Amino acid sequence: MTTKLEKPLKRELSIGGDPYTLTISPVGLHLVSKGRRKGQELRWVDLVSGEAALATALNASLARAAEVRRAAPAKRAAAGTKPKPATPPVEPKAAKRKPAKSR
Repeated sequence: MTTKLEKPLKRELSIGGDPYTLTISPVGLHLVSKGRRKGQELRWVDLVSGEAALATALNASLARAAEVRRAAPAKRAAAGTKPKPATPPVEPKAAKRKPAKSR
Protein backbone atom coordinates (compact mmCIF):
# COMPACT_ATOMS: atom_id res chain seq x y z
CA MET A 1 0.00 0.00 0.00
CA THR A 2 1.31 3.46 -0.86
CA THR A 3 1.29 6.55 1.33
CA LYS A 4 -0.60 9.64 0.17
CA LEU A 5 1.53 12.68 -0.52
CA GLU A 6 -0.03 15.38 1.65
CA LYS A 7 2.90 17.70 2.37
CA PRO A 8 6.19 18.55 0.60
CA LEU A 9 8.98 16.02 0.81
CA LYS A 10 12.55 17.33 0.33
CA ARG A 11 15.56 15.27 -0.67
CA GLU A 12 19.12 16.19 -1.62
CA LEU A 13 20.76 14.61 -4.63
CA SER A 14 23.93 15.04 -6.67
CA ILE A 15 23.80 15.58 -10.43
CA GLY A 16 27.14 15.78 -12.18
CA GLY A 17 28.85 16.37 -8.83
CA ASP A 18 26.68 19.41 -8.03
CA PRO A 19 24.24 19.30 -5.08
CA TYR A 20 20.52 19.81 -5.81
CA THR A 21 17.37 19.81 -3.71
CA LEU A 22 14.32 17.96 -5.01
CA THR A 23 10.97 18.86 -3.49
CA ILE A 24 8.07 16.54 -4.21
CA SER A 25 4.70 18.04 -3.29
CA PRO A 26 1.05 17.37 -4.06
CA VAL A 27 1.35 20.05 -6.78
CA GLY A 28 4.43 18.66 -8.54
CA LEU A 29 8.23 18.46 -8.58
CA HIS A 30 10.66 21.32 -7.92
CA LEU A 31 14.41 20.88 -8.58
CA VAL A 32 16.83 23.65 -7.56
CA SER A 33 20.56 24.03 -7.06
CA LYS A 34 21.43 23.71 -3.40
CA GLY A 35 21.17 27.11 -1.70
CA ARG A 36 19.08 28.67 -4.48
CA ARG A 37 15.38 29.47 -4.76
CA LYS A 38 14.72 29.38 -8.47
CA GLY A 39 14.91 26.17 -10.43
CA GLN A 40 12.92 23.83 -12.61
CA GLU A 41 9.32 23.13 -11.71
CA LEU A 42 7.05 20.47 -13.17
CA ARG A 43 3.40 20.24 -12.21
CA TRP A 44 1.72 16.83 -12.10
CA VAL A 45 -1.15 18.11 -14.27
CA ASP A 46 1.31 19.14 -17.01
CA LEU A 47 3.10 15.81 -16.81
CA VAL A 48 -0.10 13.79 -17.16
CA SER A 49 -1.59 15.96 -19.93
CA GLY A 50 1.54 15.92 -22.08
CA GLU A 51 2.16 19.66 -21.69
CA ALA A 52 5.46 18.85 -19.99
CA ALA A 53 6.79 17.16 -23.12
CA LEU A 54 5.78 20.15 -25.21
CA ALA A 55 7.43 22.57 -22.77
CA THR A 56 10.59 20.45 -22.71
CA ALA A 57 10.81 20.47 -26.49
CA LEU A 58 10.27 24.23 -26.60
CA ASN A 59 12.94 24.90 -23.96
CA ALA A 60 15.38 22.63 -25.77
CA SER A 61 14.84 24.43 -29.08
CA LEU A 62 15.26 27.83 -27.40
CA ALA A 63 18.48 26.68 -25.75
CA ARG A 64 19.84 25.46 -29.10
CA ALA A 65 18.96 28.78 -30.73
CA ALA A 66 20.76 30.69 -27.97
CA GLU A 67 23.86 28.51 -28.42
CA VAL A 68 23.85 29.19 -32.16
CA ARG A 69 23.61 32.95 -31.56
CA ARG A 70 26.50 32.83 -29.06
CA ALA A 71 28.64 30.70 -31.38
CA ALA A 72 28.15 32.91 -34.45
CA PRO A 73 30.59 35.72 -33.38
CA ALA A 74 33.18 33.13 -32.35
CA LYS A 75 33.01 31.44 -35.75
CA ARG A 76 33.40 34.78 -37.50
CA ALA A 77 36.47 35.63 -35.39
CA ALA A 78 37.94 32.18 -36.00
CA ALA A 79 37.52 32.56 -39.75
CA GLY A 80 39.57 35.76 -39.69
CA THR A 81 36.82 37.99 -40.95
CA LYS A 82 36.03 41.19 -39.21
CA PRO A 83 32.50 42.28 -38.51
CA LYS A 84 31.46 45.25 -40.58
CA PRO A 85 31.78 48.51 -38.66
CA ALA A 86 28.65 50.50 -38.16
CA THR A 87 28.35 53.23 -40.74
CA PRO A 88 28.17 56.71 -39.26
CA PRO A 89 24.85 58.43 -39.69
CA VAL A 90 24.67 60.71 -42.72
CA GLU A 91 23.83 64.26 -41.81
CA PRO A 92 21.58 66.15 -44.21
CA LYS A 93 23.28 68.96 -46.10
CA ALA A 94 22.39 72.44 -44.94
CA ALA A 95 19.97 74.22 -47.24
CA LYS A 96 21.57 77.10 -49.10
CA ARG A 97 20.15 80.44 -48.10
CA LYS A 98 19.58 83.21 -50.53
CA PRO A 99 21.29 86.45 -49.61
CA ALA A 100 19.01 88.94 -47.91
CA LYS A 101 17.76 91.74 -50.15
CA SER A 102 18.83 95.19 -49.11
CA ARG A 103 16.20 97.92 -49.12
